[in-house]
Amino acid sequence: MEKQEKMFQELEKRFTKKLILAVSKLNKKMRIKVDTLNYTTDRVLFMEYKDERWRLVTFLSKSLNKIEKNYEIHNKKILAVIRELEN
Repeated sequence: MEKQEKMFQELEKRFTKKLILAVSKLNKKMRIKVDTLNYTTDRVLFMEYKDERWRLVTFLSKSLNKIEKNYEIHNKKILAVIRELEN
């Protein structure tokens, strides 16, 4: 139990002390990554910063409705991109 507590404390420290989400700036390079399953679309927006590292800006996940669940996989991916751009 002590080992688990130490791991929890370490994770808590890392998540609360370091930058997790970056602030979006329209003059920076952006990258959108999308993933789709039979019931949901997931998308992540990354932005390139001064140190040339890609930093997480947003993560969104949304369930598909009855009609969207019947889309072909390429249409589900396009839907995920559209949703990210709308956001």
